Amino acid sequence: MSMSLTAHQLIGLLVDPGSFVSWDDPVTTQPRDAEYRASLTRARERTGIDEAVVTGIGRIGGGQAALIASEFGFLGGSIGVATAERITRAVEQATAARLPLIALPVSGGTRMQEGSAAFLCMLRITAAVQAHRAAGLPYLTYLRNPTMGGVFASWGTLGHLVFAEPQARLGFLGPRVYEELRGVQLPPDVQRAETLAERGLVDAVVAPEELREVLRRSLSVLTRRALPSPSPSSVPPAPVPPAPADHPDAWEAVLRTRHPDRPGTRELLRRTTEELVLLDSPGGRDGALVRALAVLDGQPAVVVGQQRRAGAQERPFTAADLRSVRRTARFAEQLGLPLVTVVDTAGAELSVQAELDGVAVEIAHCLTTLLSLRTPVLAVLLGQGSGGGALALLPADRVLAAGNAWLAPLPPEGASAIVHRDGSHAPDLARAQGIGAHDLAAVGLVDTVIPELPDAADEPAAFCARLGHAIATALATLTATPTSDRLTTRTTRHRRLGDLVI
Repeated sequence: MSMSLTAHQLIGLLVDPGSFVSWDDPVTTQPRDAEYRASLTRARERTGIDEAVVTGIGRIGGGQAALIASEFGFLGGSIGVATAERITRAVEQATAARLPLIALPVSGGTRMQEGSAAFLCMLRITAAVQAHRAAGLPYLTYLRNPTMGGVFASWGTLGHLVFAEPQARLGFLGPRVYEELRGVQLPPDVQRAETLAERGLVDAVVAPEELREVLRRSLSVLTRRALPSPSPSSVPPAPVPPAPADHPDAWEAVLRTRHPDRPGTRELLRRTTEELVLLDSPGGRDGALVRALAVLDGQPAVVVGQQRRAGAQERPFTAADLRSVRRTARFAEQLGLPLVTVVDTAGAELSVQAELDGVAVEIAHCLTTLLSLRTPVLAVLLGQGSGGGALALLPADRVLAAGNAWLAPLPPEGASAIVHRDGSHAPDLARAQGIGAHDLAAVGLVDTVIPELPDAADEPAAFCARLGHAIATALATLTATPTSDRLTTRTTRHRRLGDLVI
């Protein structure tokens, strides 16, 4: 694990050369305690700065942003009253100027020499951060090694996006204190950045030398205004939709969505976006959830999607995935960005652990979160749509579906086992249940079916181009619709779902 860069070294890595301007006023107060006063003097001589944090404004890829960078060499980056006041003023100044804010904490936590007064200042900082977020302004944090205690438990982890330094120690209680209080050592990997990322608590682990580009791309999405319509040069030729008689056979469609070469969420994003930031999710790249910031034909969006398989292995959708979906949806709403959900799953996790983790409860909460979201929501039924794991991502203002996509309470084999006590009737049940994309359009769920000619696995580039354009077109329409009209239409839409089948 490498030593953290100084505050000025890290700022220098991030901002355009010569663009950083300090916001810091000199610290004039001095503590009464002589020993503490001497410690501060030594820290100032050693670091060349007067407090454990540096704040200011700079440009990242040409766009302005406010920055707050801790200095670990100054009493371990600990937060005293003067430190907290400097941080709070910087947050307030960023909010007043309507600037995105990037916090770069590295800290052992509250400054013990100042006791409860410093500890309570975490409330001051958090209140300022909350006001910044409530103003619809991006707040991004980069947790460095180490970030502990009250800093980790407040403004350090409140970012709309939380990035972390590789191998950084991140946690609430330091290992030395833990051992003293509990009498046993803390397992070494519990507080590692990578461990937290695998559990969905950190959005991405990013090396310092790569952070500038990640921030540039993130801010490009988070601060971009949507175009009124997709750019004409990117519009692919419109395919001729199949006639009703040519609609895919339901069972054949099910088999096609399971083809290993069928493009999934990650491939769709990589083929269609002009700006893309892939974020970590529970389970990492082997997990079932894909999260991203993306720009499609000029339309910025936050994306949550299901990646149905890794090789031959299906990826079940977990309770942790659903919690991550909800968190992502809430920050999209806070920043006024549309949310795109991509449904492609064999279903939610079925296990004892899933029951204990509350997967069914998380599905319910995911439904209510998406139904009440004030930002536009666009759902894409990309392939398999099995059970509650699929349903959780379907509440939306508009739904697009691939031609072979389907949605059912269970996979057809499972439905056959319930109805016929064996799986051999799966093809007949698939046809009888009305699970195909065109059937779903007839009952009001799907608004547009994107043709596959005849199978996305045979034409991945062309299919992704068609679907990507359809997504961008739908986003342009939704973002141009007044919020009150869109929410009224959403309510009516879900009230009437399924009526046409009666």
